[in-house]
Amino acid sequence: MSFDEIIDRRDTHCAKWDKMEALYGVPRDEGIAMWVADMDFRPPQVVQQAVRDMTDHGIYGYFGDDSKYLDAIQWWMKTRHNWEIDPSWIFTTHGLVNGTAMCVDAYTNAGDGVVLFTPVYHAFAKVINAAGRKVVECELAMTDGRYEMDFDAWDAQMTGAEKMVILCSPHNPGGRVWTREELQGVADFAKRHDLVLVSDEIHHDLVMPGNTHIPMAHIEGIKDRLVMMTATTKTFNIAGSHSGNVIIEDPDLRAKFGARMMALGLSANSFGLFMATAAYSPEGAAWVDDLVAYLDGNRQVFDEAVNAIPGLKSMKLEATYLAWVDFAGTGMTRDEFTRRVQEDAKIAVNHGPTFGKGGDSFLRFNIATPRAQVQEACARLAKAFSDLQ
Repeated sequence: MSFDEIIDRRDTHCAKWDKMEALYGVPRDEGIAMWVADMDFRPPQVVQQAVRDMTDHGIYGYFGDDSKYLDAIQWWMKTRHNWEIDPSWIFTTHGLVNGTAMCVDAYTNAGDGVVLFTPVYHAFAKVINAAGRKVVECELAMTDGRYEMDFDAWDAQMTGAEKMVILCSPHNPGGRVWTREELQGVADFAKRHDLVLVSDEIHHDLVMPGNTHIPMAHIEGIKDRLVMMTATTKTFNIAGSHSGNVIIEDPDLRAKFGARMMALGLSANSFGLFMATAAYSPEGAAWVDDLVAYLDGNRQVFDEAVNAIPGLKSMKLEATYLAWVDFAGTGMTRDEFTRRVQEDAKIAVNHGPTFGKGGDSFLRFNIATPRAQVQEACARLAKAFSDLQ
């Protein structure tokens, strides 16, 4: 397949393209959707074939014998991340937002604090608040245009009411690949404050050349309080399948999670399981390698163009396909630079404040789209801020 192929997603019940006018005022006929974190690329052929095989058979009953599915997850984690897991550790949730909500439900009580290192993926705060827990925002430090951990400041914020910390690794929206030392610091922070550590690693396959993702499971001394979350959905652009892996080595944590899954009657849908089994394969791996190379090219095009506009700064992307652009240097209000992006450039983007403390001057751009679309978006941005040049 060619990642350059432009696929019209309008009128396909696609949140990213069909809802941008209602939500952002960006006209659907001439706007560019760069908000929702899914890609404008078809999944690899092996995934498409798995769905065709299902439809050719034509019966969509309950899924049984998940051994091949579990084998595929084991194979992927071992070959791609050097992480050996046991199939008994794996739970399948309806995506990782559901996985996060399940962790909040299983390991905390109403009124408990849940720590987030902000700015961070906005769905975390939504599920925490909806569950009647308290979001505790620990703001990341900005050093030379790069996010870093600030454990001294965060230690001072803790009151003892916190029961869980959620880490986004690699980081969304900042694109950071955390170092082993930083991950060890998070593990130590969780131990110091007796927190369950939920590590959302959904972007772990989408790492730019020159960077290496380290699974939190490789960090010493954290297994007794660690919940790992991974998925095929971001990697292979199958988010609509709503499947995620919650992987828990510790038997006590595993029992608590399993009990809540049982109590809520949750089980996986067969489409997601067939697609994940197909994706986690040598054919899927080859496709991901090609995808990352293409995304890296898009990153270079986007960063060069955006950073050439006075007052705009695109944070260096080490992983994910989500560019985090700082408009502080324009001197404009948030309303003004957002208006220029949405009304003048006609680009739908995620607003920084939704990611929590530290996001006010930012907008998030999804660059997982054919390069011609990225180039067009860049041209529109240059024109929208031409008075600064």
